[in-house]
Amino acid sequence: MNYTQSEVEQFVVEEDVKFIRIAFVDIFGKMKNISIMPSELARAFDYGVSIDASAISGFGGDVRSDILLHPDASTISFLPWRPERGRVVRMFCSITNPDGSPFEADTRSILMKAIAASNEESVSFAFGSEMEFYLFQRDERGTPTKQPFDSAGYMDVSPEDKGENVRREICLTLERMGITPESSHHEEGPGQNEVDFRYSDPLTAADAAITFRFVVNTIAAMNGLCADFSPLPLAGYPGNGMHINVSAKKTDQNDVMNYVLAGLLKHAYESTLFFNPTEASYRRFGVNKAPKYISWSKENRSNLLRVPAAVGEFRRLELRSPDPTCNPYLAYALMIYAGLDGIRKGESPAAPLDVNLHNELNASALNLQMLPRDLSEACSAARTSAFIAKIIPAGLLDCYLKLGGN
Repeated sequence: MNYTQSEVEQFVVEEDVKFIRIAFVDIFGKMKNISIMPSELARAFDYGVSIDASAISGFGGDVRSDILLHPDASTISFLPWRPERGRVVRMFCSITNPDGSPFEADTRSILMKAIAASNEESVSFAFGSEMEFYLFQRDERGTPTKQPFDSAGYMDVSPEDKGENVRREICLTLERMGITPESSHHEEGPGQNEVDFRYSDPLTAADAAITFRFVVNTIAAMNGLCADFSPLPLAGYPGNGMHINVSAKKTDQNDVMNYVLAGLLKHAYESTLFFNPTEASYRRFGVNKAPKYISWSKENRSNLLRVPAAVGEFRRLELRSPDPTCNPYLAYALMIYAGLDGIRKGESPAAPLDVNLHNELNASALNLQMLPRDLSEACSAARTSAFIAKIIPAGLLDCYLKLGGN
């Protein structure tokens, strides 16, 4: 919608908006919000909304606990499932300390800083994600179970695919919120679904990824179901991935994608903690098309990075290791900085590997570097990385390292 502050204030009056949700995420990408009344909107824009940071994971202790939320007028959207009368809108925000300085745990601001760095070098990035999730049934008390909503397979149709109407409702809801899904279908696992998104600028794409998880969880609950975005919801079945497609253009160069590819490969190992922040993330690697080795291919889905069969403006790279538990603001920021590093150094990637790396005989013969084997190894890689230290604030990094006991 891209409204200004004055337009939002007018919009709230004209559209009978009664509740304004100011939304943000914790350092792990979990969405939070506070609702304010329309009478408080002007003050929120002028001074920010004060909240207690000490109660939010990774946001700080009791000594310095006050932070301010500053709504971003350009991100306003309706919550379509709320009543038409007394409507509810949501805006994302930036977060500052009381003195006006940026709050170091505001991961949305970290992405904005990465975008500013790319703009300074005349490079523009675009992102589009492919998000997978399972739909599980709830028991008679409404408690989530591990019973899949259906037993359909890859791209099956109804009646086997019972999630068809749920995906339709999700996509239509997203459209009403100004987000454009590109496609949706049933995935390989029982009750597993996927929705793919059209390319957009990094900040819009990250906001959309956060909104998507929120919408899926809401629509699933409204249908008596539970959505599960975890990396490996069912043992023996495909895990959930969040494949990230990225493209880049530089004003004074015709094609920088090979340099971006080289940068992503170079920094993949040390960045993995932020693409895969849970123990289950590492049990997903190496099975059911999830990568295990740091390599690339032109089409082969067993590699970490692949270049799908597309040309011209549709040429892109697909990073296949991330899963939906990642914080997209951090994931996209790291990918931008890695891509910029590749462009600056003008390095070319190694030759593509058009072999099946899920065959361990093929993989062992090539002596490839592996992605971290577990969360502890990923933490160690991030802790000793000069690349990560330049991007991730020390306090935020410490919180991530605690996940792996480091």
